[in-house]
Amino acid sequence: MSRTIFCQFLQKEAEGLDFQLYPGELGQKIFDNISKEAWAEWQKKQTMLINEHKLNMMDPEHRKFLETQMSGFLFEGKEVEIEGYKPPES
Repeated sequence: MSRTIFCQFLQKEAEGLDFQLYPGELGQKIFDNISKEAWAEWQKKQTMLINEHKLNMMDPEHRKFLETQMSGFLFEGKEVEIEGYKPPES
């Protein structure tokens, strides 16, 4: 049985994550407030960021950069800036 949460990103009731995907306090905040749908959106952006900036996840500075982008995207409504990318028009 899936759990339902109020997703801060989507601003609506949605299916919550099955388990905490990110460690620590931020991970708990994501688990409690971000839906599967919103997390999937973040994962697309994350992949683009890693590729565009050639991030190395073994580098603490690169991980910190990605965490800042993730927090801004999921909780502050900040769009991820990826050079040369234009989202498809609806």
